[in-house]
Formats: sequence, C-alpha cells, structure tokens
Amino acid sequence: MTCPLHRAAARGAVRMFPSRGRWRRLAEATLLAALVASPIARAGVVPIRIGLIAPLTGASADFGTSVRQGAELAVDEINAAGGVLGRPLALVVKDDRGDPASGLAAAAALVTDDRVVATIGFCNTGVAMKALDLFESHHQLLIVPCAQGTAITRRARSEDSMVFRVAPVDALNAAFLAGEIVDRRRLSRVAILADTTGYGDGGVADVGAQLARRGLQPAYVGRFAADAPSLAEQLQAARSAGAQALVVYTVGPGEAVAVKGRAAMHWDVPYFGPWTLSFRSVLDAAGAGPLEGTMMTQSIIQDSANEARTAFIAAFARRYAHRPPGSLMAAAQTYDSVNLLVRALFATHGDTSPAAVRQSLEQPREPHRGVVTTYDHPFSRRDHDAFSVNMIWLGVWRGGEIHYFHAADAGLSGAVRHKQEPGGRGPD
Repeated sequence: MTCPLHRAAARGAVRMFPSRGRWRRLAEATLLAALVASPIARAGVVPIRIGLIAPLTGASADFGTSVRQGAELAVDEINAAGGVLGRPLALVVKDDRGDPASGLAAAAALVTDDRVVATIGFCNTGVAMKALDLFESHHQLLIVPCAQGTAITRRARSEDSMVFRVAPVDALNAAFLAGEIVDRRRLSRVAILADTTGYGDGGVADVGAQLARRGLQPAYVGRFAADAPSLAEQLQAARSAGAQALVVYTVGPGEAVAVKGRAAMHWDVPYFGPWTLSFRSVLDAAGAGPLEGTMMTQSIIQDSANEARTAFIAAFARRYAHRPPGSLMAAAQTYDSVNLLVRALFATHGDTSPAAVRQSLEQPREPHRGVVTTYDHPFSRRDHDAFSVNMIWLGVWRGGEIHYFHAADAGLSGAVRHKQEPGGRGPD
C-alpha cells in the first residue's frame, strides 16, 4: 500500500527541478500544503515511540545531524497526514557522540526505559557493533540507516535477527570500487589507506578481499589515527610503491586530510573513497580544489529523477534552509527507513510487537517508492540489507558539488533497480 504521507506530498507539492547545491533557492518552495497542525495531536492518543540514536556531537556530527533531520522530516510529514492508524509517531532522540560506550548506554535506555517500538540509528560501525547484542537479546527492532560496516548484519544472519539496514554495505562498496578500478579501468596497483577504527579495519578487509578475488594484492596498506593531522608519510609510501589508484577508508575529517595531502604532493593518481568522502564537512575542510575529481560510492545523487526525491529535497531545503545536509545520503536513507518502518506498522494493522513488525518488514505487500530508490522486497528472512551492488552509483566532486561520474547514470537514476540476491552481479 502507498504510505499516506506520499499521497499528501503529491497533492501539496510544487514541482521543482533544482540545480545541484541550490539549497537556499529551494527554501522558497511551497512543498506540503497539508502540513498543518496534526489532527491526531489530541488528548488520550498514545503515540508510537521510535528511538533515534546518532552522533549529534563530536567528530561525526555532520552525518549524525543529517540522520536526525531526515527522521524529523519523515515523522512530521507522517503525523500531518494522520499518523499510523490515528496514532502519532514520537521520536525519542539519543546522542551517542560517536563513542561505543555512549552508544550502548543510549541503546539500553531506549530499550529498557523508554520502551520504544523500534530504534533507527547508528552512523559509526564501531558504535553499532557495541550495541547489537542488546537489541538481539531484548528482541527489539533496530534499523541502521547510516553505518555501513559489513559485520553489522553479517554477525547475526539467523532468521530471528532483529537488525535491519537501509544503507549500502561496505562489502558491496568494496565490490563496486574494485569493479570500477580493476575491471573497468584495468588498474592493478591499488593502495589502501584506512584509519585504525573498526570502520577502517572493515575497509581494509573488504577491499583486500575484492582485490584477492581478482588475483591481486594491495600495492600498499597504510593505517593512521582517525584524527591524524597529516598523512604525508602514508601518501608518500603509496606513491613510492607505484600505486595507480588510492582507496581511502575513513570518516570525513580523515578524508579532508588525505585529499589535501595528495594535492600538496601534486599527485593526480585517481582517488576513491566510500560515502564519507561526500560529506559537506570534507568540502568545508579541504576546499573544492583538492577534492576536484575525487570519487566515491553513493546511494543517491541530487537530481529530480523521481517525484519522491524531488519532494524530499524541496522539503528539506524549506525546513533547513539555514543548513544544507552534512550528508544527503544519511538524511535520505533515514527518511526512507522511517517510511519503511511505518509501512510495516500499517501492514500489521496496529500490532506493534517486534515479531509482527519484523515479519512485515521481511514480507512487504508491494514496492515502496522511496527517496533513495524504489524498495522492491528490500528484506527477507535471511537478508536484512536493503541494497545490492547494482544500486550503487559512482559520484565525483566537480566544482564543489557531487555529480554522477558516468554521464549515462544520470539517465538511469529514475529507473527501478531491483535488489539482487546476495552475490548477484550488477548491470554494467
């Protein structure tokens, strides 16, 4: 069934087709005329409480804030359209500060004290990993909209797992990058630079495994602290090893340090990163010059390829005109996560028990047209990751904005890219 908020959005939206990066212009868009005081906000109606965990302060606040913004926008639209069977949604927000101990404490509070129906959260892989056992042992639903570490959904693949994810898994990102670098460009000497966090560990393992599948070993592997002020030593070692391409796995601040270091060396070797390279904080810290031409994996690139995406971008700009998203991916994936959860709640006819909602997520009645993509059976009993490799795009920084690297991809972004079975090969 179609989510009520999308019907309301379609009725009230002003169709706009913005150029990339023009967030302030979008602030003038009249998007949802139906967004008035919610008719369900009345005494006696018990809200459906949904937990939200994200790094709202600290080094990861750029994408944590985007997660919160995407969730708030979705919840407000759903409530304005009538909520879920007359019940409003209520976000219970926790700040994990990008710290595993804080994340575990926040998760425990949501599960045991706040008694939420489900939790949407985690941007940092290490923080998520620390809290997963709590959700599984308490049989509480968790939808991860942001953290991409492969282990998050690989460590509990049993049929009763409560952990879902609406983000491309790093194993898929690594497969995509290896396909671009080795298979498409025929480059064989690949250097990997990664921070010493769990995220960096996973990046080294995933990219290394993809190279090994192609009979290759990394030309160089350099590790560094996530807050390292310089990567000159690692970059020089990669250059001396004859690297033909760089893959850098770290969060936004580390990517900024790496691209500035590469520019200072006047080394124009192709530079690839995961989605963290797309954060606005990287642009702010590094500048457009050092970023020019660097490439990253993306689940969404700003365009007007479908109505849901156009409406979301306009709504976001209208509400947060003072601040463009730190990560469009984080905001959009969280927005879609909320809507997938709401669709599941509608399908249970008001049964908010974790088992019923989990079954509804695993067995959707029809596709959901989201902002990032159209989700056609995104989950199953044994596969709780919503993306496959054919749903990833190669983005590139050009003139301080992110574009599709391959021009043909822009024409394909509006098409439904059906999720493949694990291990399936994506289209060319």
